[in-house]
Amino acid sequence: MATLRDIRTRIGSIKNIAKITSAMKMVAVAKMRRAQQNILSARPYAEKLSNMISLLAAAQENLTSPLFEQRKEVKNIALIVVSADRGLCGGFNANLLRSTQNHLKALAKEYPDAKLHLITIGKRATDFFGKRETTIDAKYPGVFQRLDFGQAQSIGRSAVSGFLKGDYDKVQIIVNEFRSIAKQEVTVHDFLPISPAKTSGTANEKKFNVEYIYEPSQAEVLDGILPKHLNMQIWRAMLESNAAEQAARMMAMENATRNAKELNRTLTLTYNKLRQAAITKEILEVVGGAEALRSE
Repeated sequence: MATLRDIRTRIGSIKNIAKITSAMKMVAVAKMRRAQQNILSARPYAEKLSNMISLLAAAQENLTSPLFEQRKEVKNIALIVVSADRGLCGGFNANLLRSTQNHLKALAKEYPDAKLHLITIGKRATDFFGKRETTIDAKYPGVFQRLDFGQAQSIGRSAVSGFLKGDYDKVQIIVNEFRSIAKQEVTVHDFLPISPAKTSGTANEKKFNVEYIYEPSQAEVLDGILPKHLNMQIWRAMLESNAAEQAARMMAMENATRNAKELNRTLTLTYNKLRQAAITKEILEVVGGAEALRSE
């Protein structure tokens, strides 16, 4: 059984832990607000680019860009895994990695003859799959230490280059998307080939059948927008993951602080009970000794 000294030491340790988790929560709140603002600002731009590509692609009878090519035989599939660089964010990384493994199994079942490749973004995914029998073509650990659009461009160019060379026949992105402060959802998006059927115009454009006048030609505008669209998809995935990570860390630290305070209350109650029992025992011993002396 723990002594009063042991319990007192543990109470002091838990108080210090609660102070640390509370400070980490405040830091996560500040970072989460910035990350949330960034992703909410980026989403409309990314969605508008997708809609524009859909309209341009629908207006052309023959799409000449190889980025739209739906290959009959899928022999190589690349999966871009966007994870975090750090831990202490609850089940954020564990959920993503578990979902990634399940998705890889589903791809292997759907395309039994295809070879699976990984492009890992974030230290956690890089370390996790680096210890397993999985082909990692490119690693990008530490990118969330300082988020930069140039990193997204580099990753996008690498994936596009592999697709155009024939190294990949299909490229997908798996990422934890930011839904709300309390909810992050693992989602899978098709990156390449681009499927214009999955993007559509706005409700007003559909209702009034809007036709745009393009300068220069539609094909030239489409060729100019495609690289921006692909880079934006990678950048959006990184921003989504960053916002979701900070929200998950904030909730994890809040729960840890709450649990530490609850444990501290329980230990304090136990400490007081043991202390009172020790005092009562000492009083009984004194009274017993006095009675023994009196009886003599």
